[in-house]
Amino acid sequence: MTEYMSLTLQLIPGEFAVCRLPATEPAATAIALATAVPPWAGSTVFSSVTRTADELSVICPANQVPADVKHEAGWRLLKFAGPFAFTETGILASVLAPLAAAKIGVLATATFDTDYLLVKANQLDTALHALETAGHQVQPLPASQRPRST
Repeated sequence: MTEYMSLTLQLIPGEFAVCRLPATEPAATAIALATAVPPWAGSTVFSSVTRTADELSVICPANQVPADVKHEAGWRLLKFAGPFAFTETGILASVLAPLAAAKIGVLATATFDTDYLLVKANQLDTALHALETAGHQVQPLPASQRPRST
């Protein structure tokens, strides 16, 4: 049996959605990249925007997504307690292996410093159990990093 590193993950509060827009929406130019993201897509909690030749994908809090945007809501977000150097290996594998064994589908994304993993809310309890059984710790997001109530 392969042994993986033990990691700490933080459960980000709230429900997230994965959205799909046409690659040309909104139109982007080299000069106007800062305005090439739909205004509803931003969040101080977490948002991710990826543009390819095929699509513009947005991950953001579900309550921000307009009803007419193609999306799948019901995701919970786990933040890997980083940062991690780009030279470190096996980080995702150590988490994905026990989740795959538990038949948990995921969506992974990353920033410069760390990785994030989205799990469907209806599979969260099973996912957390699989992670903890594999030796990982899952903690609530520290209060200093939680979104402020308005």
